[in-house]
Amino acid sequence: MRFLYIDIDTLRADHLGCYGYHRNTSPNIDAIAAEGVRFDNVYASDVPCLPSRTALATGMFGIRNGVVNHGGVASDLRGEGSTRQFIGAVAANAWASKFYSAGWHTASISSFPFRHSASWWNHGVMEAMNLMRGMGGERADEVLPGALDWLDRRGAADEWFLHLHLWDPHTPYNTPDQYGNPFDSDPIPAWHTEEVRQHNWGLAGPHSAQEPWGFTPDEWGPPPVRQPWNADSADSVKGIFDGYDVGIRYADDAVGTIMSKLDELGVLDDTAVLVSSDHGEAFGELGVYADHQGADQATCHIPAILRWPGVEARSYAGLHYHLDMAATVVDLAGIEVPTGWWSGESAKNALLAGEESGRDALFLSQGAWSCQRGVRWGDHLYLRTFHDGYHPHWNPEMLFDVASDPHETTDLADVVPTLVADGATMLEEWTAEQVEISLGGLGDPMDIVLAEGGPYHTRGHLPAYLERLRDTGRSHWADILVDRFPNDATTS
Repeated sequence: MRFLYIDIDTLRADHLGCYGYHRNTSPNIDAIAAEGVRFDNVYASDVPCLPSRTALATGMFGIRNGVVNHGGVASDLRGEGSTRQFIGAVAANAWASKFYSAGWHTASISSFPFRHSASWWNHGVMEAMNLMRGMGGERADEVLPGALDWLDRRGAADEWFLHLHLWDPHTPYNTPDQYGNPFDSDPIPAWHTEEVRQHNWGLAGPHSAQEPWGFTPDEWGPPPVRQPWNADSADSVKGIFDGYDVGIRYADDAVGTIMSKLDELGVLDDTAVLVSSDHGEAFGELGVYADHQGADQATCHIPAILRWPGVEARSYAGLHYHLDMAATVVDLAGIEVPTGWWSGESAKNALLAGEESGRDALFLSQGAWSCQRGVRWGDHLYLRTFHDGYHPHWNPEMLFDVASDPHETTDLADVVPTLVADGATMLEEWTAEQVEISLGGLGDPMDIVLAEGGPYHTRGHLPAYLERLRDTGRSHWADILVDRFPNDATTS
């Protein structure tokens, strides 16, 4: 048995053909899905990149391991305190460590630990390879040579675990110009109408329609060819969608290359494959474009496609975390799941029986672009915002029917207050439970983020952004932000 985890950064489920997307973005991933289990309701517990992969590596929610931000105290893994043994329990119980301890050869091809100073991703990894010499954002053609070389060297052996990280759907959507645009003639998703664009044009916040690449349209310099300056027209919106979808297709080509290599080596039928991601990407949801700033459906709902020898191909509707996928893979490999330590739960028994299982509710967290938590249960998603990341149109409490309104166009908080109350109660109880078992007993890391001045990616930006809002006819939003964040509104 072998296990390949294809980790495609910033990949939302509903932009893949196997999840019903109208564009042909993912023929190779779709082929894997046709032979495997397509999980329809998997969510990253913690977003974006650093919190998500830290949760996956440690098996713990961010509220327990302490990592919920991209900077500051809450971007470093917490220590275990006085109970820490010669070999720490965090390292011993890491996802890759479970395979390593069971005798598997473990490897990771990724620049993620360099990009986020996250050495803990490599707990249990025998070969930790940043062969691209990158800090994130490497194209698939830069990642593939190292991956193919590794498979040539070790792919025919038994019992290996390989993590392969592809970045192409992540901004700045830098697929080579010569690749062209396979979707030039394809319309964008029907939900994003001109009415939606015009509504979003009047909103404020980083990565909003008037500044989809940061706090200003040119925050990182002139945009690459695939990135319009802003969403000032239907053509510009199409350009933003196209850039992302071309990145998916470019990554999908690499997936096809890797699967062909496994076939060439004669091990394809005996290799388990998981295709998933760390988080999704918003394209107008909550007024955000080309980024991942909430604990919402667009950001937290991710694909999870598991092709496992002996497990029947089907779709699977149960609610699960990405942590549950890690536990499921370990369980299917015949390795003991560290129940009680991990937050993840295995779906192995349901998969082997051809049944459904899943959580009653999922609790979601964002701390790098905003401070927001969500509860996903039934058809609904409740969002509680503690810091809006300078999106002044976000209300402290929001409620969406994501079954009928997956793009979060209609806030139902005032319409169904009883569900808002239910969501708030569930979130309060879950938070208290998790804080009780957090590493080091250091409390809720979200409180630390707020005490430090808010999410990392917003710190220090408000004074200049207020000027931009006033210069672009959005003074009313500037006034709201000054009222909400008086201490942030002036330069020190």
